[in-house]
Amino acid sequence: MSEAALAISNENPVLDTDFAKEMVRQMRAVDTYGTYDDWSVEKILDPFVLTKEKKKEIPVVGDPDEITMSRVKAYYNALSAMIEKECGLMAVPMLNLTHEGFGRAVITVGKLVVMDKTLRDVHRFGFPSLSKMKDEMDTLLSVALEIIGQHPKVAGM
Repeated sequence: MSEAALAISNENPVLDTDFAKEMVRQMRAVDTYGTYDDWSVEKILDPFVLTKEKKKEIPVVGDPDEITMSRVKAYYNALSAMIEKECGLMAVPMLNLTHEGFGRAVITVGKLVVMDKTLRDVHRFGFPSLSKMKDEMDTLLSVALEIIGQHPKVAGM
């Protein structure tokens, strides 16, 4: 993929946020062969952006490949790391995905479930834009932190 074909511009203000930095950190963490070491931030985050044109190229029914599943894991790992950074308590992501791309993502803090999301069509996992992806993560983060604030004893167990 050439740099010109990327859906993310290097001037995108989202790239300077903690969200983007954590996403890149998580993507590099799941890269066991060091493929992403020389890649730009835009190129690493580009597969998360599914424009309408890209989405049309993906079949409606399909099985997710390992690369797509690692992106899903990186997304929820990043969310967990941001929860942990905000509240100071360890957040643990758990993903259960079938080979068909269905499952559930759960994040716990102590004995408290702070996020529970049903996953469908994981082979089409992505967001219309980087800012939409950040908005989704910000929403999940704020809800998780609100739940932790309501039940601090359970979160601290």
